[in-house]
This record gives sequence, C-alpha cells and structure tokens, in this order.
Amino acid sequence: MADISYSLKATERRGSPGITPGKGDANALRMLLTSTVEVPASASGTTIKFGRIPSNARISSISKVEWDDLTTTGAPTLDIGLASVDSNVTSDPDALSNGHDVTGTGASALVAVARAEWGKPAWDFVASVTEDPGGELDVYGSIVDADTAGLTGTVSIEIYGYLD
Repeated sequence: MADISYSLKATERRGSPGITPGKGDANALRMLLTSTVEVPASASGTTIKFGRIPSNARISSISKVEWDDLTTTGAPTLDIGLASVDSNVTSDPDALSNGHDVTGTGASALVAVARAEWGKPAWDFVASVTEDPGGELDVYGSIVDADTAGLTGTVSIEIYGYLD
C-alpha cells in the first residue's frame, strides 16, 4: 500500500495541532484543516494523508472534498476516513464519507454527507467509538475499487467545525 503524505504550498493554510478555543471562542465556526495533495497514478489502496483535527471538533455541513479526474481507465473511488493518533481509536477508512467517483473532472462532495451527521464530533464518526478518546485524529483519503491509472491529479479537502 502506497502512502502519500500531505504537502502544503506557500499559499495554503491548515489548522495547527492542539487547537483549543480561547476565551469567548467556543462554538465559533473555524477552518480546522485545509490541504491539497497531488496524487500520482497509484494502486488501489493508496492512502492520502491530509492532516489532523481535534477529536472533539464538531464537523460542519460545509466541509468538503474536491478532486481532479484521477484516471484514464477503471472506476476508482475515494473514501475519507479518520485514523488513530497515539492509539486513541481504531482507524476507520470511510468514517466521514465513501464512494466518491473520482473519474470526473472538477468534482466535489460534502465530507459529512448525511444531514443527521452535521455537527457531530469527529470521534462520533469512527465506528465502535462511544466516547471522546481525546487528542487528535488523522484525516486521510483512500483510493479504492481500482487503480488511478495514467493521470496525476489533485485532491483538496477543507474541514470546518466548532470546538466545545
């Protein structure tokens, strides 16, 4: 399984680790993570690391993922998951969303697709987790169902949320 780490350009920002609300900042919508990754032609099962968010961050309905056309053949899909940091949870490769068809140019999707999930804390998206483990969670994408043959493309993610 290939592993693609996130990389930031000078014009990009992302949330810093250990984000905590300051005085009067609780429940203020903020960008928790923004990341753009160049994805080379790669095998199914490739992991794209985007960055980290606090486990207690409530995911906003405006959080989204965007991608270029990532293949010339086949039908790969993109799942957005949450992974353990310091063994605080069992990684869940499609915790936030799954099955995004990455064969179309300029497509995008909400990170938290179902209306009932909007505003849930990040830890609550992870299968079998029943309480906040504390700390942070890695946000990552997985290319599944087919290889991304022949093209290099860009995948970008923006996660907005609230901290209690």
